Amino acid sequence: MSAQGKVTLLDYGMCNMLNVARAFQHVGAELTMTADPREAAAAERLVVPGVGAFGDSIAELRRRGHDEAIRAFAETGRPLLGICVGMQVLFEGSDEFGHHAGLGLLGGWVKPVPDRDDSGGSLLLPHIGWSHLLPPADRPDAWGDSLLAPMEGQNPAVYFVHSFAAVPADPAIRLADCVYGGHRLSAAVRWQNITATQFHPERSGEAGLAMLAQFIATTGGS
Repeated sequence: MSAQGKVTLLDYGMCNMLNVARAFQHVGAELTMTADPREAAAAERLVVPGVGAFGDSIAELRRRGHDEAIRAFAETGRPLLGICVGMQVLFEGSDEFGHHAGLGLLGGWVKPVPDRDDSGGSLLLPHIGWSHLLPPADRPDAWGDSLLAPMEGQNPAVYFVHSFAAVPADPAIRLADCVYGGHRLSAAVRWQNITATQFHPERSGEAGLAMLAQFIATTGGS
């Protein structure tokens, strides 16, 4: 498969780079992996992956100078994708193991996934496994020109591993939700040139690969 676009994958020591890299290479991306903030800020498309705790991740981003690099990149209008904790750090902050400030590119806060279902029964945490994506209840056509465009009219199953979920301040940036224990959780968001997913596209089979292919086909900024 020929490359459709250049993708820079940010390495800050808190992500499974190999899985994400392989998925992008599979769909034809011309991939660069970098730990250099200057290279990240100058990328054509930037991906911020992440696993682990919010506090550790944001601390490492700041220690390596990637916080300002991500902000500088976002201002260019070029496509930015956050994955899992890489989604969460884009928000104002998180309550995971304390109170931690995020990058503030997206309004809202990261809060615990409920440990009780809507009938009062116990829920297993973290939420691990496959859940179906749903468009926002008030915007059934929200996927039309987004990362999820290939899935429009479907409810694809994607792979999650998380105990916390972002709660956007503006519901209009919610791109997709999932349901766990009867609770509707934010699974993907989009605002201007920023798209972010709580789930792992690189571990979500053909649906996830289609989303990554859609990302490398997007353009924007200067």
